[in-house]
Amino acid sequence: MIEIRNLTKTFSISAEDGAPASFDALKNVSLTVGDGDIFGIIGMSGAGKSTLVRCINMLERPTEGQVLIDGVDIGTLTPARLRAVRREITMIFQGFNLLMQRTCLANVTFPLELSGMKRSEARKKARELLEIVGLPDKAKSYPAQLSGGQQQRVAIARALATNPKVLLCDEATSALDPNTTHAILELIRKINRELGITVIIITHQMSVVEEVCSHVAILDAGQVVEMGEVSSVFSNPQSDAARRLVYPDANGSGSGENERSAGIAAAARAGERVLRVVFNGSHTTDKPFITQMAIDTGIAANILYASTRCLGECVFGDMLLGIPDTPQALDTVRSYFAKDGDIIIEEIGEVDDRA
Repeated sequence: MIEIRNLTKTFSISAEDGAPASFDALKNVSLTVGDGDIFGIIGMSGAGKSTLVRCINMLERPTEGQVLIDGVDIGTLTPARLRAVRREITMIFQGFNLLMQRTCLANVTFPLELSGMKRSEARKKARELLEIVGLPDKAKSYPAQLSGGQQQRVAIARALATNPKVLLCDEATSALDPNTTHAILELIRKINRELGITVIIITHQMSVVEEVCSHVAILDAGQVVEMGEVSSVFSNPQSDAARRLVYPDANGSGSGENERSAGIAAAARAGERVLRVVFNGSHTTDKPFITQMAIDTGIAANILYASTRCLGECVFGDMLLGIPDTPQALDTVRSYFAKDGDIIIEEIGEVDDRA
């Protein structure tokens, strides 16, 4: 278990007039990551994410607070003991950080050689790790001969070489295209599941957290402003920072709601009844919800607005629908969605006839 208690990191800077000044990159941060968890830490640029991950393995020394690994305050360890702990807390980065003059096999064997393992044993283990990350045929290739996704796989293999308990991923997929990002996240999920390694993912990408993380902490201006299960935080964000991430179109203020209302008025057809459908963990199906409703009820709905996302096998978010303004259509749609206890229907109103 990783426990971060009241962590603060202050950097000394120079003010515009040259006078000494300071900047708090982290302010009283506390969070707990359970063994075997995939924990996301998300925030916009400058939120303090990378500083936090570097404090976890003491590459940055906190100004105040503690980092406890399995109950041990690693900030109090001797240099020799801290080096041993760092072998159990490995990192992968956005830039891969591979040694370009070494083959893939040699990159993976590098930390093993540093630990004193025999060359033959190191090469054997490195080949096994390249097999795990799906690159058994790239042992003799050099990083420049690989794609970005392949380079990140080699970096992951190298990170696994010391049998770590924790894998820190600092924007590890930010330089990759969506398909490659998905493949790398699937690999991280596999490693977490099969090797039991705890994973902490630092990212600014909502899609990364949604796809692979079970818990999330939202960092804003160096502070944790919201934390919990991904499904809970993303389905009902409480802080302004969380709402900006979950609903970027709303810009974290009431202006987004006004703009959306104006858009409804423009998009809805004359005589339509507008309903808001809230998905709060509904299970996904092979067919989209509204398509299935049209098939089952014979009522074709006009989708005016939709902001939904899938977390695992569940759907969260909301949707605005225009349906025929008749009592029968309204009752039918209400009854249809009432079968799912995780769907809420709210009536917005009727759109007047327009010339």
